[in-house]
This record gives sequence, C-alpha cells and structure tokens, in this order.
Amino acid sequence: MKKEYSKYFAPSLKDARKRVNKDIKNIIFDVPESLVGLGNNLKYHIKTYGCQGNLSDSEKIAGILEMLGFTYVNYDEEADLILFNTCAIRENAEDRVFGELGRVKSLKKTKPNLILGICGCMPQEEKVVETIKNKHPQVDIVFGTHNIYKLPEYLADAFLKHERVVEVYSTEGNVVEEMPVKRDHSHKAWVDIMYGCDEFCTYCIVPYTRGRERSRQPEDIIREVETLADDGYIEVTLLGQNVNAYGKDLDREYKFANLLADLNKTKIKRIRFTTSHPKDLDDETIAVMAKGGNIMPHLHLPVQSGSNVILKKMNRKYTKEEYLEKIGKLKKAIPDISLTTDIIVGFPEETEDDFNETLSLVNEVGFEGAYTFIFSPREGTPASKYTDNVKSDVKKERLLTLNQLINEGFAAGNKRFEGEIVDVLVEGTSDKREDIMMGYTPHNKLVNFPGGLESVGRIVKVKIEKAYTWHLKGKMINEE
Repeated sequence: MKKEYSKYFAPSLKDARKRVNKDIKNIIFDVPESLVGLGNNLKYHIKTYGCQGNLSDSEKIAGILEMLGFTYVNYDEEADLILFNTCAIRENAEDRVFGELGRVKSLKKTKPNLILGICGCMPQEEKVVETIKNKHPQVDIVFGTHNIYKLPEYLADAFLKHERVVEVYSTEGNVVEEMPVKRDHSHKAWVDIMYGCDEFCTYCIVPYTRGRERSRQPEDIIREVETLADDGYIEVTLLGQNVNAYGKDLDREYKFANLLADLNKTKIKRIRFTTSHPKDLDDETIAVMAKGGNIMPHLHLPVQSGSNVILKKMNRKYTKEEYLEKIGKLKKAIPDISLTTDIIVGFPEETEDDFNETLSLVNEVGFEGAYTFIFSPREGTPASKYTDNVKSDVKKERLLTLNQLINEGFAAGNKRFEGEIVDVLVEGTSDKREDIMMGYTPHNKLVNFPGGLESVGRIVKVKIEKAYTWHLKGKMINEE
C-alpha cells in the first residue's frame, strides 16, 4: 500500500540564499510524554557521512532515539529504523548515499515495517528532495539540519500513522538547547558553539544547507564543557562552520577570543576548535591561544589556494599576503604551533602560475598536514556556472604534486618530535595490534606505543623513538 505524506515541506534554494535580520529563538528541547517509549523493543542504526558537524548531529539524533526507547545495533539488517545523516559538500558523497538507499531498499521486502530516513545536508538541496520523492519511495522520513529536535514527531507519523514525512526548512533555524546526546567517545567530545555560515564562498553549498550564523549563548557552552569535565571527559573540540565568527550575532560584546579565554579557566584538560576562517582570525584569538594551558597548539586554517586571483574567484575575502601575515603572527606567538589546512586544486580557470602560487605558499608555511581536493561543482553555487577549462588529467596531476609536498611537510612536522617526551591522550588499541596503544599529542600527532588498556582515557608521557610520515612511534615513560 502506498503511504501518504503527513507533511511535505521541501527546501528552496532561493529562500536559503536570503539572510533575514530576524531574531533567532533559543528553545529548550522537549519530548511529549505520550511519545516516550515509542521506540521500546525497536532497534536503530545511523550511517553518518561528512564533517565533525554531522558526527555531532548524529550523537544528538542517537540521544533522542534512546530517550524514546530505541536500542542501537551495529548492522542495518537488524534495525527497525535506519537513518542516513548526509553530507552535501561533494557530489561523490551524495552518490554514495543514493547507492546505499538502493541497497537497503531490498531490506523492506523482508521487513515491510522497516522505516528508512535521510537527514543532514543533502535534504537541504531542492534537487535531492525531488530525487527522493520521484525515485526513492522506500524513504519514509526526510528532514534537514535545522529540525533534528522534531524527530520524535516524525517518528510518530512514520511508526504510528504509517505516513511519510518530508519537512526541510529553508529558514534560518533556532538554537536548541538541552538535546540529549549519546557520545561516541568516552574521553573526547564535540561541543557545538555556533551553527551556519555567512561567508558564501563561491564553491560551497554549506551556507545554503546550514543557514545563517547563529551563536549559542556562552553560558550554555561553558556549562556544557564544565559538565563534560565533571563526567570525566579530557578533551573537547569546539565546532562551527566558522568558529572565528562566534559571537557576532549576540546582543553583547563577546567574541570567540572571549569564549576561549573563559574556557581556558575551566577544568577541561584539552581544548581544540574547528573550523577557522582566516578572514576572522583576529589578534585577540591568537593572544588567548598563546596562553597555552588547556588550549592545544594546533590550528586547522583552510587557505584553499595560494593565488590571489583564485582566492578572489572563490570569494574568500583575504589575500595570500594577508593569510601569510596571520601565519607569521601565529608562529611568533606560539613558536611550536602545528598548522594544517584545506586546499582545492583545479578551480575553474586555475592556471599553472596560480597552482605554483599555491605550492609556494605551502612551502613557506610548512603545513604539517592538509585535506586536499579536486574542485567539485555544487549545483546552486556561483562556481558551478564558471567555465571549467582545467582538463581532468591536469587536475589529477596537480593534486598528486600537491600531495607529495604536503606529505613532506607531514613527515617534517613529525620528525621534530623524535627524542622528545610528549603527552598522549590514549584512545585505545591500534587497528593492527592489540598490544599497541594509540593516542594524540597536543599538536594532534598520532602516536603508537606498547601498552595496556589501563592507560585508555589517561594522558601519559611517551618518549618518541621514531617519526614516520603518518604517525610517531614511542615508549611510555613510567611516572614516579
């Protein structure tokens, strides 16, 4: 029997482009008492694609499901509810999701009451919702990035009324506090400090899928971090599409530097943050980072290109020279800082000279790692209409050349720790051997060393004996 829609509210790219100066509501998550127990004796499985923001969202979705009584299972074949939390940053990520939807379609033949849902960034695109409606009738629930808190309502429609739900907002979205969270890690935690992005880089779909910039109140963030510390968490990573823009929308003078300074006083032992936009990295933030303490000496600062011509086409709002000036300030304030970045090659009309400018910048900065990509046009963004005159084989060759240079920087960044004693937050055993432990240093370096499970969740001292391109090898120092 064909299911009817209880709700059908599709996104609009035109509406998503708008930035309306209206109040963003701060609301408290609440589940109607009538829905508590909805998931009793039911199992769920979540497949997550994309960035740290998606991972954080999945932890909230899992928290809501378990509040309703659902139980997590590792395999989708065992589930009564399968949710795909998706990424829209590149087309191949979307292709993988549609492939998965086709695969799990067969599960409905053996389990007709199975509920399939798709959420996250992909549904925020008009074309994706139309594709799901026309080609994937097996999908029961579709919702976006702004309305995770309404999941209990959608599940009631799907499980109790046997109706389909499509509800994706193109409005700015509210800030929802006190959503339950089932964290994937027992010692490290994501902490959202803001949502959305107002930058509109010409290649990026995120401002359309995540909405305008909305900052959480600092008191709520500080309270969450302090609670995590009380619960035994060692490290938090502050999340935002552009963490440096934090506070711009607040009704007080309180910026990212102020938040970092306040969190520097908390009991949490390690603080990281991502992602930073070079345009908004200010001297105050650098000064707070230089205080050290629980603020880790690693910064991921996406540059995207070393060519001013390409940076302008990307609408990055800074020049190569301005980026290098900020790198100089960072190195002066924090001499041992580890710097990583994002770089796109093969952007429309990128010349050989433009690419060489990027290689020059990489050499000058000395990045110790990077996420590198070939340009991927996203429908609805300005860059998707640019003349793409860079041949495919040239793009691939440039990526290979860039990666070789990045790998040299990765190895050099690791090499400087040979013979040093470093602090490692131990996360568990390595993938290859159960008697080898793994964890990360303050500079975000992966370290492998012989040890036992009793060290998991602790910060231990390890003497680095050998540096490899991708990791460090060492020996734990027994403390007196």
